Amino acid sequence: MPQPVLELRHLETLLALDECGNLSKAAARLYLTQSALSHQLKALERHYGTILLVKNVRPVRFTAAGTRLLDLARSVLPQVADAERELARLAGGGGGPLRVAVQCHNCFDWLMPAMDAFRPLWPGVELDIISGFVADPLPLVERADAELAVVHDEPPARPLLSFSPLFRYESVALMSPTHPLAAKPWLEAADFQDQTLITYPVPDEMLDVMKHCLVPAGVNPRRRTAELTVAILQLVASGRGIAALPAWTIGHYIARGYVVSRPIGRGGLRCDLYAATRRAGAEVAYIREFITLTRSLCLTELQGVSAL
Repeated sequence: MPQPVLELRHLETLLALDECGNLSKAAARLYLTQSALSHQLKALERHYGTILLVKNVRPVRFTAAGTRLLDLARSVLPQVADAERELARLAGGGGGPLRVAVQCHNCFDWLMPAMDAFRPLWPGVELDIISGFVADPLPLVERADAELAVVHDEPPARPLLSFSPLFRYESVALMSPTHPLAAKPWLEAADFQDQTLITYPVPDEMLDVMKHCLVPAGVNPRRRTAELTVAILQLVASGRGIAALPAWTIGHYIARGYVVSRPIGRGGLRCDLYAATRRAGAEVAYIREFITLTRSLCLTELQGVSAL
């Protein structure tokens, strides 16, 4: 008997294409290469003898045949996810704590929407954020005082912990539109030397621009600190100094002309975020879905991010 061609992974591909709007972002969400995703689409088109996507249109637009399969994906995939959650509940794994510790001030920009999307899916989970900035949250997870930590860069192997990639993001330099450095296409480490760098009040090893750019170059600019992202941006806009923040934090400020951004280095400064859990926790259904959901939302919604 011939095997059916249409599989859940094909429906996931179609839904990702619809939500992401292009092949590269959809492939990143699904942990596929763009060529592998294209191969899936071509295999479906050969099987059904029709085209699923309108050619050379951005964002992605589906043909009538593609729309029919997309409707199926929208119907079936939520039912599958609901069934898997119900099976987890029946097995006794539908509830429990999920305390999240974060290592960065601006992670709340995307963490809070992810938590809002997660809560109705797992009403039995006690979802909470550990209050305050935690410079090193990994011991909290190791001691089981937190179930998950969001950390910069993948740390060296730790026997009790498992690290799941979230996304890669770009950190950009920010300045007033009238700042002399705004005339440059990108900033090098030396450009920061005679500037006031406005940062969060955290150690240098927690600042992307210091850890990955300025410290290796031996550059140590003057500092001014502010607790809140909006305060940093207001100081930058008023010409009190320059800053370096993830691109996802500054979109509407750029659009309104309050500040301008420039890449750090010719190729840009890109940094990574991971979710750390205890090894046993990584297999808990609701923790696994929280990581998957967070990653998917960020890859779809945030500016300047890509898959790890």
